[in-house]
Amino acid sequence: MRWENLTAEPAAEPCHDRPADPALFGADAVTVRTFDTPEFAGITFHEIRARTILNRVPGASRMPFEWTVNPYRGCTHACVYCFARKTHGYLDLDTGIGFDTQIVVKVNAPELLRRQLASPRWHGEHVAMGTNVDCYQRAEGRYRLMPGILTALRDRANPFSILTKGTLILRDLDLLKQSAEVTDVGVSVSVGFTDTELWRTVEPGTPAPQRRLDVVRTLTEHGIGCGVLMAPVIPFLGDQPAQLRATVRAIAASGATSVTPLVLHLRPGAREWFMAWLGAHHPHLVRRYERLYADGAYAPKWYQRRITRQVHDLAEEYGIGPTRAEMPRRIRRPETTPEPAEAGPTQLTLL
Repeated sequence: MRWENLTAEPAAEPCHDRPADPALFGADAVTVRTFDTPEFAGITFHEIRARTILNRVPGASRMPFEWTVNPYRGCTHACVYCFARKTHGYLDLDTGIGFDTQIVVKVNAPELLRRQLASPRWHGEHVAMGTNVDCYQRAEGRYRLMPGILTALRDRANPFSILTKGTLILRDLDLLKQSAEVTDVGVSVSVGFTDTELWRTVEPGTPAPQRRLDVVRTLTEHGIGCGVLMAPVIPFLGDQPAQLRATVRAIAASGATSVTPLVLHLRPGAREWFMAWLGAHHPHLVRRYERLYADGAYAPKWYQRRITRQVHDLAEEYGIGPTRAEMPRRIRRPETTPEPAEAGPTQLTLL
């Protein structure tokens, strides 16, 4: 395994033109571990002590953020379309089943982040999480890295955002609320479709779409406005008008503040794995995909515009707010007034 050559991962889109950075850790810093429990059957964890945790997004990236924190590499969500599969190749790990079962855990992420945030060279820029692999994937239930990460960000009043498919984020609800009282916090949940048959085959390790929408509902009820990234919209499998309508209707019912559609894109690494899956499960669609994605990783503009327009129209019909990426927001502390000396019982509020 090519640990010595590992450099800071490209958080959103690879950039191969920049010079290699120093290795983030050496082979002697790796502990390989397995757990004899059903939820981790067949999964190997590579525990490492990283040398840096704040990653700068390549300048050519399309992402609207500049810094990321990724405490894990690889993801047990096992989404067949995941664009981050390519990053496992940087470790000489398999980008298919290896991405789903060989998980790199940066066990020192919280302490390292706290130290980097305190550096005079850090100027409090926005930090995005969940942009490479999900920081609330199944492994987080055992390693519990996110509470320390959120605490470090809260204590420095550093703005941040989280994108997740994981319901485990609700474990950290109190930390999210505390953070939102002192800085800008953005949360988005990824739900590309509500079709349960499609979910079971393309996102086998994730919570069901309705459970993710329950997360949206709970966060919103506790004052953490939550948007939905409707991603991916999968051509010919999840893009029919009735499917789009059912998904947007369910998103609206969850109380989401926004919905942002994103059509499936197939970068190298993900493309090969997805097309192999497509050939096994829907062979009649292989030629249609080859034509649709003939020009590269992204579907044609006309197709993307059509899906976006349909979702926008449905969002307006169901009364969802502006259809855009969820922006960070802050919980405002209510103004307090002196209580009368003989005040009677009052009901406590959550915020």
